[in-house]
Amino acid sequence: MDAALGVFALGVILSYTYAFIGGFTDAANAIATSVGTRAFTPTQAVIVGAVFELLGALTGTAVALTIGRGIVAPELLTQTAVVAALLGAMTWSLITYRRGIPVSETHGLIGGMVGVGLFAAGAGAVNWSSVLPVLAAIVVSPTLGALGGLAVIVFIYYVFQGMPRSRATGLFRNLQRLSSVYMAFSHGRNDAQKPMGVLTIAIAVYTGARITEVPLWVILSIATTAALGVAAGGWRIIRTLGMRVTGLSTEQGFAAEMSAATVLWLASERGIPVSTTHTITSAIVGTGLARRWTAVRWGIVSEIAMSWVLTLPATIALGYGYAATIHAVFR
Repeated sequence: MDAALGVFALGVILSYTYAFIGGFTDAANAIATSVGTRAFTPTQAVIVGAVFELLGALTGTAVALTIGRGIVAPELLTQTAVVAALLGAMTWSLITYRRGIPVSETHGLIGGMVGVGLFAAGAGAVNWSSVLPVLAAIVVSPTLGALGGLAVIVFIYYVFQGMPRSRATGLFRNLQRLSSVYMAFSHGRNDAQKPMGVLTIAIAVYTGARITEVPLWVILSIATTAALGVAAGGWRIIRTLGMRVTGLSTEQGFAAEMSAATVLWLASERGIPVSTTHTITSAIVGTGLARRWTAVRWGIVSEIAMSWVLTLPATIALGYGYAATIHAVFR
């Protein structure tokens, strides 16, 4: 087999592997609260997550194009660069998954690509004007998620304070089923597009084509692979977010999902890759704070937050290291 074709094939395989891993390490965030509140059974939540993840991914490609042509200078995007960036992102995802810690696939992939760019040509290789909005989103999206979750749950408590507990639970269980659909759909519009962008890079580099749009077959196949990842795993992440951060009621689950999904939707409209993990976790914390400070298990939250802080430097280092290793082996 031709060496270039072999590296291209590896890049394609890793793109689908990354989409599958993202399904059980990241897309699980979208259905965690509905399982934690028992609005859906685990099987129902997986089906809803998989179907609406796919549908959301079909509604736009702005985020995929940001990943595909906005992070590293196009002339430096070789097949080995794609492979190294994917390996860096996946390695970090699997390390954190073993501990049941939800981590940002968004920042993992971007960190891997930045590491590859730094190895190839230093800081000048990185399109910082595209990276800076993503860095800003590390602060902005969790803040909006937490404030949104807090605001929605306070509004709910105020409006429905006289409703009997059993009736409120039934009402918000049904409403949360709708918010879970919204959450899974919004996740597909943003997070599922990242492996699409990487696969599009691999195809463009190998064929010499210019990246102007994401092919429909790429959208369908990557979204389906991510949906299969949701179905195959994700229970550790679901347990952490849905059951361990705070004891969730149906109204809290509804408030968290509505807040997080709206932040994701708005970011997708702007073509900004943001972290579902950051957004839904902070929204859950916000709803817990509406009850009392001690309702939130801060030890777990701090462990999750530490993984967020470490994700970019870790994946930049991993991407750089994989790029250096591949270069040394194949030069």
